[in-house]
Amino acid sequence: MKRVINYILVALISLAGLSFANNFVAAGQISSETIISAVTSNPPAQTKPVMTEPVTLDKTKTEASQAKADYIDPIIVVNRPSAYLNKRINVVARFDKFATLGLDYKPAFRSSENYISFLILRSDTTKNIPLSEMKLFMKRTDAEKFIELKEGDKVQLSGVVFSNALGDVWVDVDYLKKFE
Repeated sequence: MKRVINYILVALISLAGLSFANNFVAAGQISSETIISAVTSNPPAQTKPVMTEPVTLDKTKTEASQAKADYIDPIIVVNRPSAYLNKRINVVARFDKFATLGLDYKPAFRSSENYISFLILRSDTTKNIPLSEMKLFMKRTDAEKFIELKEGDKVQLSGVVFSNALGDVWVDVDYLKKFE
């Protein structure tokens, strides 16, 4: 049990920084039991079918076909990053924020001059916890169209997993839509 807790805390510390994890633990906002239950509990039921296998990249997809595509829970992709490498994924999630997470990292390089990253919220909890294991990148010129997005807004995104560096999922997002 302690081993699982230590593993999760090490992952939080390495991905989000020491002060981020310390703030939650020290403030009593999250306990080890909460972390374990979030990791081991089943994700909430989805309204759309969940893909069990990745879809191969189809460059001829249009916006209309992406809107009708099957969606996958991002937690499934994060748990099996190698299975989705060079595959297209379609996700419906809650937006968290734009960030610079993962930019200019050599093994999965996306330039901070041309790209911006953003985070979505975890689907396996009702709390507002970012899914930092999934690095989502978008061209800055495209991201400027979504500056009005707020934390918790429901979005649909589609992109190709281009790397599994650090055991994480790195996605080039080429389609993003906010649900009304």
